[in-house]
Amino acid sequence: MLLEVRWVTTDDTQDFGRSLGALLRGGDVLVLTGDLGAGKTTLTQGIAEGLGVRGPITSPTFVIARVHPSLVGGPALVHVDAYRLGSALELDDLDLDADLDASVTVVEWGAGLAEQLSESRLELTISGDHVRTAHLVGVGERWDEILDALVPAG
Repeated sequence: MLLEVRWVTTDDTQDFGRSLGALLRGGDVLVLTGDLGAGKTTLTQGIAEGLGVRGPITSPTFVIARVHPSLVGGPALVHVDAYRLGSALELDDLDLDADLDASVTVVEWGAGLAEQLSESRLELTISGDHVRTAHLVGVGERWDEILDALVPAG
């Protein structure tokens, strides 16, 4: 299933992320793609709020991955920035598999690298300058229900 959404403001992006985060569970993998400044970290901040994890959520560019434990008894958020990684093998070296089943894993810059993490994943591609357009593609049956729940009423 494919869903296209548009965000005009940072608040719109975070609101969408909060709604998405509230629907996620341990084992979910999200792969975010977009240019620098497209809103990947902003979206992840909203997802983190929806999950109820400890922040602050900042880009993990220089540490590659951060784990944000739940404050509400839900899954932790594993926030990965694959920008500096050169291959899927380097991503594999992070040993994310240990946290996959119990955590929600969000991989920024993950296209072409993070698909190996799970056969079921949500791929989000964000583009645009002033108005952001996000294309969400669910890979696996789990995501049909999630994307349906995110479609605006009306």
